[in-house]
Amino acid sequence: MLENEFKGASQSAVRRTSRLRLRPLVEGDADFLTRLFSRPELVAHRPVPRPDTPEESAARLARDIGHWKDHGFGRWAVEANGALIGFGGVTVSQEFDGLNLSYHLQPESWGQGYATELVREALAFAFNDLQAERVVALVRTANAASKRILEKCDFIFEREVMLHGAPTSMYATGSFRT
Repeated sequence: MLENEFKGASQSAVRRTSRLRLRPLVEGDADFLTRLFSRPELVAHRPVPRPDTPEESAARLARDIGHWKDHGFGRWAVEANGALIGFGGVTVSQEFDGLNLSYHLQPESWGQGYATELVREALAFAFNDLQAERVVALVRTANAASKRILEKCDFIFEREVMLHGAPTSMYATGSFRT
């Protein structure tokens, strides 16, 4: 897939599911992202499981906002019941063939089906709106909950890869059933 294949995608920036509102990230989300990525339970599956510094969170936010400017889509801020609970969506992959799915939700939101709902909406967007042929997702080997979500959403384990010095499971899907 060419990096510029989706450049300028003119899609509706805000999407809704039955319980979630998905919108582009904005500079005002910096404090939330800093708090989110300071949570030990959220960063536990990283190669170096340490919280982000405020500067690292600011750089993450800048990259995500830049992706929206460059491609016309990207990860969304995820809101439930009017409150920001995380972020996620699809981005252009620099390393693997296909769009890359990623998501991070605050631990208080885990176990309520929000991640599955987000992943399904991201896949519908990728395949129906962007006409993507493939979406990949990378999950640490020990992250059983994320693996279950991916499998529930028709992802299939493809292979192990090394990502940031740690073994990582690469899942992929090339279709989405609506």
